[in-house]
Amino acid sequence: MSNERVFAMSFAGVYPHYVAKAEKKGRTREEVDEIIRWLTGYTKAGLAKQIEKRTSMRDFYEKAPRLNPNAPLITGTVCGIRVETIEDPLMQRIRWMDKLIDELSKGKKMEKILRTAE
Repeated sequence: MSNERVFAMSFAGVYPHYVAKAEKKGRTREEVDEIIRWLTGYTKAGLAKQIEKRTSMRDFYEKAPRLNPNAPLITGTVCGIRVETIEDPLMQRIRWMDKLIDELSKGKKMEKILRTAE
């Protein structure tokens, strides 16, 4: 799938997949939302509004209130690609989110996922 097709997808269309992946492994929607808010700076109400509006992935990330300054600490692979080497900034943000949700579903503690524990 081309980057442009991914960028045009609605965040609301991807969000249920994040939640399902987490819940399948015993995690919660609230934890998924906390991760999304940590990365993007959206409030609970702001996140709900973006989902309701069916905002594109491009607009969701480009208009995010505040990208977390610790986001560059997210490293590792998603779909065989190292997230820290992705050159397109928007695709890197999307893959950061994928990586965080992967970590949640693999049982990592929230403080590790949110890069708050040393």
